[in-house]
Amino acid sequence: MSKIKKLLVGTTIALGAFGATNSMANDGEALYTAKMCQTCHGAEGKAPIMPLYPKLNGQNKEYLAAQMKDIKSGKRTNGMSAAMKAMVANVSDAEIDAIAEYLSKVK
Repeated sequence: MSKIKKLLVGTTIALGAFGATNSMANDGEALYTAKMCQTCHGAEGKAPIMPLYPKLNGQNKEYLAAQMKDIKSGKRTNGMSAAMKAMVANVSDAEIDAIAEYLSKVK
């Protein structure tokens, strides 16, 4: 196989994997479940398991995303953010945005 052909095949595979990640990031409801958010915040973000945990449904998406990103970066350290830090450590910004978008639409 020529070098150009190998490069094109490698690029196609990489772009395919990137596309799969992006399509997953577009499904906030599935990500909410896959990332175990419901464990503490309840189904659809409506029923937290402890009074200290916030209800997430219907919140402004920019606010939700900012809070998750601030916890992930360490910028936010108050409240129960220490418990959340491990949960958002492996959640990409695109996935955070998708989850925030989903939660903002749940009534």
